[in-house]
Amino acid sequence: MHSVGNLGVYDPVSQILFSGDIGASLVPSGEAYRIIEDGFEAHMPRMQGFHRRYMTSNKVLRLWVEMVREISPAMIVPQHGFPLAGQAMKDFLAWLEGLECGVDLLTSADYQPWKSWKSRAGSI
Repeated sequence: MHSVGNLGVYDPVSQILFSGDIGASLVPSGEAYRIIEDGFEAHMPRMQGFHRRYMTSNKVLRLWVEMVREISPAMIVPQHGFPLAGQAMKDFLAWLEGLECGVDLLTSADYQPWKSWKSRAGSI
């Protein structure tokens, strides 16, 4: 969703969705590896900045969440950070489904080249 060619892999035997960067989180060095099964609210700040910036749009997230709910995995395992299972996985999908991100965050303030050029003109 944030880079062409990224993909996820679902193993129907283990019911694990290997989700690439979706669900990625930043984990401090030295923290023990674990599966997040509850307490998503405490874990969410570790993934919020990345997902808001790098996921394309809420529309794409909603489509992805719909697909994931259809396959109903037992666990989502991103390539960075902790796996999600149980209630935390359900809470993650609900959070992701409503997340404003990527192009959803752009406003006209992001497209005012003349103001930015004027402010830099004196320093060139």
